[in-house]
Amino acid sequence: MEASKLPCSFAPFPPSTLISRNRTKCHHSLSPGFWNYKDFIVQRLSLIYPSHFPSRNPKMQLIRNSSASVQPLTEDHHIEEKHEEGPTSGNSIRRRFLEFYAAKGHKILPSSSLVPDDPTVLLTIAGMLQFKPIFLGKVPRQVACATTSQKCIRTNDIENVGRTSRHHTFFEMLGNFSFGDYFKKEAIKWAWELSTIEYGLPSENLWISVYEDDEETYGIWHDEIGVPANRIKKMGEEDNFWTSGSTGPCGPCSEIYYDFHTERGFSNADLNDDTRFIEFYNLVFMQFNKKEDGSLEPLKQKNIDTGMGLERMARILQKVPNNYETDLIFPIIEKAAELASISYALTDDSSRTKLKVIGDHMRAIVYLLSDGVFPSNIGRGYIVRRLIRRAVRTGRLLGIKGDESGNLEGAFLPIIAEKVIDLSTEIDPDVKTRKTRILEELKREELRFIVTLERGEKLLDEMLDNALEYATLHKTTACLSGKDAFLLYDTYGFPVEITMEEADERGVSVNMSDFDVEMENQRRQSQAAHNTVKLTVENGSDLTQNVPDTEFIGYDTLYSNAVIKGILFGGKPVIEVPEGSEVEVLLDRTPFYAESGGQVGDRGLIKVNGGKTGITAVVEISDVQKSLGNIFVHKGTIKEGSVAVGGEVVAEVDAKLRQRAKVHHTATHLLQAALKKVIGQETSQAGSLVAFERLRFDFNFHRQLLDHELMKVEDLINEWIGDATPLQTEVMRIADAKKAGAIAMFGEKYGEEVRVVNVPGVSMELCGGTHVSNTSEIRGFKIISEQGISSGVRRIEAVAGDAFIEYVSDRDNYMKQLCSTLKVKAEEVPMRVSSLLEELRTTKNEVSAARAKTAVYKASVIANNAFHVGTSTKIRVLVEFMDDTDADSLKTAAEHLLDVLEDPAAIILGSSPGEDKVSLVAAFSPTVVTMGMQAGKFIGPIAKMCGGGGGGRPNFAQAGGRKPESLSSALEKARTDIVKVLSEKVNNCRHDKAKGYGVVFDA
Repeated sequence: MEASKLPCSFAPFPPSTLISRNRTKCHHSLSPGFWNYKDFIVQRLSLIYPSHFPSRNPKMQLIRNSSASVQPLTEDHHIEEKHEEGPTSGNSIRRRFLEFYAAKGHKILPSSSLVPDDPTVLLTIAGMLQFKPIFLGKVPRQVACATTSQKCIRTNDIENVGRTSRHHTFFEMLGNFSFGDYFKKEAIKWAWELSTIEYGLPSENLWISVYEDDEETYGIWHDEIGVPANRIKKMGEEDNFWTSGSTGPCGPCSEIYYDFHTERGFSNADLNDDTRFIEFYNLVFMQFNKKEDGSLEPLKQKNIDTGMGLERMARILQKVPNNYETDLIFPIIEKAAELASISYALTDDSSRTKLKVIGDHMRAIVYLLSDGVFPSNIGRGYIVRRLIRRAVRTGRLLGIKGDESGNLEGAFLPIIAEKVIDLSTEIDPDVKTRKTRILEELKREELRFIVTLERGEKLLDEMLDNALEYATLHKTTACLSGKDAFLLYDTYGFPVEITMEEADERGVSVNMSDFDVEMENQRRQSQAAHNTVKLTVENGSDLTQNVPDTEFIGYDTLYSNAVIKGILFGGKPVIEVPEGSEVEVLLDRTPFYAESGGQVGDRGLIKVNGGKTGITAVVEISDVQKSLGNIFVHKGTIKEGSVAVGGEVVAEVDAKLRQRAKVHHTATHLLQAALKKVIGQETSQAGSLVAFERLRFDFNFHRQLLDHELMKVEDLINEWIGDATPLQTEVMRIADAKKAGAIAMFGEKYGEEVRVVNVPGVSMELCGGTHVSNTSEIRGFKIISEQGISSGVRRIEAVAGDAFIEYVSDRDNYMKQLCSTLKVKAEEVPMRVSSLLEELRTTKNEVSAARAKTAVYKASVIANNAFHVGTSTKIRVLVEFMDDTDADSLKTAAEHLLDVLEDPAAIILGSSPGEDKVSLVAAFSPTVVTMGMQAGKFIGPIAKMCGGGGGGRPNFAQAGGRKPESLSSALEKARTDIVKVLSEKVNNCRHDKAKGYGVVFDA
């Protein structure tokens, strides 16, 4: 019996998916004994259709890591048996991949954050990204080969999400990597073994693509693996040769495809046919370096970089028609369908597409928020904001409105997000610990967007009004521009089909050609920004062969002897540099701390030891950075003598500045601990700066801290300082540190062994920075500012230690000066300032009232300058310059003139209230507005002539500018334009009256 002909309850899905789907499709007809009966049927079907209904594996192992889905299997790991999942579940597929390669000698490494360290990419887009420094030779390999399950985000094909069977914004990339260890033969052999034996894919369903010139790879697939020639496709450079850019590491690749329709045979088979094939495994053989002239030279270290899409393999093994109906995504879709009160199985294709969009986007949104990416209008924040808005708009199109409690003004995304979080355990367990923060941020952003959406709807109405008015004026067909449609789509979240529907209702077409151009431009920019990992073999890689990692001894001493191992001048390696030069010095060992973990690099001196002749050269160090792995780069200026490679030196750190940095770094740890106590454990670090003069701490929180909360934070920290608690530092395994409750610092990467800084009873963090030995060294702590820097992220700036003493002393001096000026005591300053402000407000009100009276007087004088338009004696027009009248008084004058001149009247006034300032007002009486005149639209072009802009209501508008010298000509244009437009309106009204259409007013 074919799968497509099975009845509803026999659909070809694994048991867990089958139950889920049938609840949606057949929930009205289920009897109490249905589930037991269905389990029996599934077991029977597994005997007939083993590929559709695989038996369960009771020995599947679940190995968890606090920061990744899986970690290396070692003798001290606890193995948790998992019985409820079959071998084709998404979690099982992930686990089996990692365990397969672990058995082949690969180290299982955690997924890196979606926020990469690499500045050339916005988000983590591939599994290889965290290994880029190794591929470049900048960092020595820690292991010979590794395997990961990497969280990835790509948004370059966002318009295809839900429309195709395989496009996603969030996905998991399973990968195995070789860093100069094994190469083509092993990679191909293991990929085939994994696919056909571990996952049990029929070999006759697998096709292979190879680079057309790569005969070696073709031979391995055909001669050693045994893939028939008619299932191996040779393809060109565009499809099967991987490059990182115009130069750098590159090489041929080979891909494995699954054939869903083997009955179609071999003739004219096209691997790009999505209806038949899906590529699920890509093997990149990184073996060349592409030079500037385009030539290829063999790499000294040949690498393997592979990627298998978890969602794609789940689709294949679970026998579902698309990636969305796998157990990785479908439960999220079901929740959205439930909120929309529809059945995924029974609804139309359009609604199913919308449900897929929500299912996809919600995964991306939750994992981005978990990794500290919060909605904003730039960079990564814009991506998550755009995804949230698309999800909200799509949900509203499905009829989802409000939360499950019946509140129609509530948010629905948090409800769906809870399902994503439920599924997150083996992808990233940290997501569940951040649940409250994720849901709160989603709720705020959704409710904020609803307001934006309503503004967008109003904007669309205005755009349609303008299109209709333009068409009437120019006797053309009303059309909304593609740029306007794209603005609504991109900024306000309006799907273009909704814009088209609303436009059609008003009799307006939409210029889709121009819209497509705008969309394509954005797509290209998105691809350029988000879908390229740039790798370049730089001169620095040669330097690493000669310069060893720097030994840092700065935790224990601020002074040491060292040897110069390298010098960079102008970014290039040199042997010797003369006095006065800006240089970068590389030492074999150093007491200087290199900038990391938010702490700035040390300053100090490097003195060249000339032996019997004493100090022969001095380099003043202004900064220290880590580069090329773990090499410390000491940046400074040669103040005396010359510096050469091989020279013996004395390195001395500025002790006072180091102490200031230590104080601020420890204070930062205390600040995080205090914030967690005062505003909640959910808050977490989002960035920091530990400098000599201050500290800055960014943290995730949804609102401004109240004054009493800031005071409580300060009091707690100063209390801990007064406790004089000795700090404890210890190097331990990262698993033990996390088990002990240590907090990881934001943005830091950790090895297997970490340094733990512990303030007993207060704070325990993983940190490589320098710290005081006792909290009493901090002396005092003061918050100097608290502000929001982006949606959901706050920033506190504070001072401690010497900087605290200097801050308090400066403020005391300011207060003394203020007391002297006001001639009051310090405690009387607030009352005296309040009194002065009240006096100032009273005086300003009196001045404003006087100016308004003056403006009304001037208006009464110039009212006699009003003139009539055409032959009509009823439309009075006044266009006048009112000297230096301020904007508020100009408005008062215009309102007075409307009363004096009576309806119908049109008034344009201009003034220059100050240097480089222009004020303009347009006021139209009701009859003039009824004729189709709009003050806001009229005043805009006039204001542009004066270097400004403005707008307002149809009857009243204000504008400003910066070019008083252009005001005279602008008012002259206003006079000409108002006469012309009103004359046309009068003639049109007379014409309508003659035809019996009615009269707007008696012309």
